[in-house]
Amino acid sequence: MSTELDDLDRQVMRLLAEDGRRSYTDLARDTGLSTSAVHQRVRRLEQRGAITGYAAQVNPVAAGLPLTAFVSVTPIDPAAPDDAPERLAHLTAIEACHSVAGDESYILKVRVSDPSALETLLQDIRAAAQVRTRTTVVLSTPWEGRTAPPHSPQGGEAT
Repeated sequence: MSTELDDLDRQVMRLLAEDGRRSYTDLARDTGLSTSAVHQRVRRLEQRGAITGYAAQVNPVAAGLPLTAFVSVTPIDPAAPDDAPERLAHLTAIEACHSVAGDESYILKVRVSDPSALETLLQDIRAAAQVRTRTTVVLSTPWEGRTAPPHSPQGGEAT
C-alpha cells in the first residue's frame, strides 16, 4: 500500500474514524469537496487499504503514525488527585488509556510518526499529568482489535 496521502485524504480518514457512518454529503460539507469527489476519494482509500473497515478503521501507517508504544504512567506524588485521564485527554496521539493494577496507575497506547514525536509526546504526558513514564515500543503487531476469540481451521474455538 502506498503511504502517499494528501491532507484531504487524511482529513477524510479522520472524519470517518470519528463516525464511520458519516454520509458522503456530510463528508463533502466538512472537507469542502463535492459529494462525488468525496465518494471517489473514499473508494480510492478503501482500494489502497488506507481504510481497512467500518466503523472506519484507519491504517496507522497510512495516517502517518507507524510507531506504536505502550506508556506506563505512575504519579510523581501518590497523594495527588488521580486525574491523569482528564489531564491527558487533549493529547490525540493517545489512542487508549487503561487503568491497571500493579505498580503503574495507567497504561496508554500511543501512535506517533517517529521516535522524535514519541519523545515529544512523553514530555507532554509528563508535564500535563505530573507523572513518571516507562515506555515499551511495539516492534510489530501480529493482530489486534479482535472482537471474538479466534477459531481453529476446523471451525472450533481456540483453547
